[in-house]
Amino acid sequence: METLSLPRTQPEMLAMTQRHQRLSIGIPKETTLQENRVALVPNSVATLAAHGHEVLVEAGAGEKARFSDLDYSEAGAHIVHSAEEVYKAEVILKSAPPTLEEIDMMRPGQVVVSPIHLPLLNAEYISRLLQKRVIALAMEYIHDDVTGAFPIVHAMSEIAGNSAILIAADLLATTRGGKGVLLGGVAGVPPAKVIILGAGVIAEFATRTALGLGAEVRIFDNNIQRIIHLQNQVGRPLHTSVINPQHLKEQLLTADVAIGAVHSAHANAPMLVSEDIVMRMIPGSVIVDVSIDQGGCFETSEATTHDRPTYERHGVIHYCVPNIPSRVARTASEAISNILTSMLLMSETGGIVPLVTSHAGLRNGVYAYRGTLTNAHLGERFQIRSTDLDLLITSVF
Repeated sequence: METLSLPRTQPEMLAMTQRHQRLSIGIPKETTLQENRVALVPNSVATLAAHGHEVLVEAGAGEKARFSDLDYSEAGAHIVHSAEEVYKAEVILKSAPPTLEEIDMMRPGQVVVSPIHLPLLNAEYISRLLQKRVIALAMEYIHDDVTGAFPIVHAMSEIAGNSAILIAADLLATTRGGKGVLLGGVAGVPPAKVIILGAGVIAEFATRTALGLGAEVRIFDNNIQRIIHLQNQVGRPLHTSVINPQHLKEQLLTADVAIGAVHSAHANAPMLVSEDIVMRMIPGSVIVDVSIDQGGCFETSEATTHDRPTYERHGVIHYCVPNIPSRVARTASEAISNILTSMLLMSETGGIVPLVTSHAGLRNGVYAYRGTLTNAHLGERFQIRSTDLDLLITSVF
């Protein structure tokens, strides 16, 4: 007798999705270092709010970059009226280094993303930060896992390079005390001669801008590979040279503009131009020392401010303002905000702390992790014991 085969109940397979992590993000108002930038712009706030994140913005935080509280409010931010309220957030984003007063408002486990300025750091500052047991990331050290580039540094270097030439062009004007030379010249009149020390990103964009305005450009760097890369990026033959002191001196003595764009990975910028050479430069010529963030590469360079950006030494106009990107705060803010927003959106499936510890590019930016210094260079500089972050994460998990 044939048996009847009944259909069997099949288990239903449910798709499992990772839990969406809602972040609380704080944007304090910057009050130091003539910082005009803001870490998140309203468009980015709107994107984050649409993904369910809470953004707390201190009143007036975007004013210097021409973003009003109303702009932020309409984008979905909560406007708060004290820094203490902002520092209740899980993630703090800053465009300037935290002050000691701000460090006092931090709490254990909080993630803080900001620049660090090595000339302003000291052992007490690091110690106070470590006592708060926060997870602190330096914007300058965050890199892209695929290209190895440092996106925020690259963006700010683009701005600094472009700005350096535009600043020099303005300072050459007779009305600004300069030689009265038009950077690009005109028919029958030769263009200005621009010397650029360094062949990195700042130099590349300074070169592009100078050439675009019609100037004659000469580039000096001891790294041949950087010179080749810059020339390839610009896409045309350039007058380049290693830093031969005699040749550099000859070029500077007939230069209209000299741009300092050398960079040291861990120390002060090398001093390449002595005061004796500056004394012999053409009166009314211009020095823009972008390397002043690391001490400057001209012996006559002294840090100035956005309020008083220039001074004259031996008849040569010097512009030595640290943080040039803050001069064009809106553009710089948008560039930083784009990068940080992408980072925050990546945290949605697992949370910000797991993201920081699992993402190699972000991990490279961590210099303090829950009470431990994790940046070896800072440890050597301030004689503070440091521990590799990978070892810390391994021991925790």
